[in-house]
Amino acid sequence: MPASPFLALAAARRSIRKYKPAPVERAKLDLCLEAARLAPSACNAQPYRFIVLDEPALKERFCAAAFTGVYSVTRFAAAAPALVAVVSRTGKFSAWLGNQMQDTNFRLVDVGIAAEHFVLAAAEQGLGTCWIGWFDAKAAAKALGLGAGKKIEVLLAVGYPDEAPPPRPRSPAAEFSSYNKP
Repeated sequence: MPASPFLALAAARRSIRKYKPAPVERAKLDLCLEAARLAPSACNAQPYRFIVLDEPALKERFCAAAFTGVYSVTRFAAAAPALVAVVSRTGKFSAWLGNQMQDTNFRLVDVGIAAEHFVLAAAEQGLGTCWIGWFDAKAAAKALGLGAGKKIEVLLAVGYPDEAPPPRPRSPAAEFSSYNKP
């Protein structure tokens, strides 16, 4: 397989759970947000909003709501200099119709694509990220004052890595892909 800068970036990206206390520059966060903005979405609905939390007092209040009780196992994310709440919102009617006909929640697919664009852009800039799916979504939404029809689907912890986790084993492509046959 030919060398590819993109494959090298994808191979080097890790889920980071320990961060240096240094703040993340807004210019770097803006570049990540631009990458997310450029992500494709069903019917170009862009049914998401990225809310960056980098103000320490606000982030602390948010984390106190999001990472309590059974969700405290992901409290490590509170130490990241920035958290990004990826919020889904109602999309276009055509995307909703596609959801119904295909029995696929394209809004969640779109959130995933945009969030992955964000984390790969972060990795390119030397930032570490971790997808957080285990948090108190209702308490977190209340802490942000989100209105009806909006839900935090995922949190992204962002900061400068203070660890270098080894690569995790991956299945060979032949185990999950094929050409022209099931």
